[in-house]
Amino acid sequence: MAIRRFPPLRALEAFSRTVRLGSARAAAQELGLSPSALSRRISALEAFTGKKLFTRARQTMELTDDGRAFFDAVNPQLEALSRAIEAQSDRLRLLRLRLGVLPLFGAQRLFPRLAELRRLHTRLHIDIDTGPHLEDRVGDALDAAIILAQQPAPQLHAVRLDRNFVHAICNRALADSLGPTPSAEKLAQQTFLLHTELPDSFAAWKEALGVGPLEDVAIDHYDSGQLMLEAAAQGLGIAIMHDDHLRRSADPRLASLFSRQIESPYSYWFVCQPAALEERPVRLFHDWLIKAEI
Repeated sequence: MAIRRFPPLRALEAFSRTVRLGSARAAAQELGLSPSALSRRISALEAFTGKKLFTRARQTMELTDDGRAFFDAVNPQLEALSRAIEAQSDRLRLLRLRLGVLPLFGAQRLFPRLAELRRLHTRLHIDIDTGPHLEDRVGDALDAAIILAQQPAPQLHAVRLDRNFVHAICNRALADSLGPTPSAEKLAQQTFLLHTELPDSFAAWKEALGVGPLEDVAIDHYDSGQLMLEAAAQGLGIAIMHDDHLRRSADPRLASLFSRQIESPYSYWFVCQPAALEERPVRLFHDWLIKAEI
């Protein structure tokens, strides 16, 4: 019986990472390769398959039709191989990830999908930390974190998970009394609920709507998005939060003022130390999070 020739596994990894991240530069950085080294690995895979997998133009690499067909056929097998090796390895009986998560992101977006992750990687267990200053603790008490920031620290590996719009959220009774486009005079009589770590959201909202400085308005500060939503639902004020938070809460008590889409200065990011991507728990979670589009 003829022995099948194995494909170049490092080249497969380079190819898969480039497709998943959508960037040759990002893939090279994650694998600790120079761009030219990454290109050589992909060229080796193209020589092995006899197919042109990417078109190359300056700094960009785009999948060809053959490349897309190849990825769709091979990627499930790579994931199955990874799971099979994981299941047979005594050294990987238990994989532990120390993950920092903001409570609202955890409740609305992460926890509803964690069962899916557990089915894929039964040995991966996650310690959840919802404490303060998550970004500062990455690489020390935390292996990785999901943070809400304008731009993470440059020394961290960071993946933007979304883009959001700022909304003014309050309970329906208050929204009805104020009307869909309340005047600056009416707004000045209200209490605003702001997150202590997201001060620029309120500034962006005021500037976009031209409602004036509202310098003397009453402001209550919170360090929890979940509590801000509940406070707004209870009629305690107008919460300046993301439209995604309102939509995912599906709370019939809540409504949004104004109809304009005001881009938020903040996004959710996955962050870790670049070297942590070599650790299997971080890598498994990182790849799943990006693919699942949480």
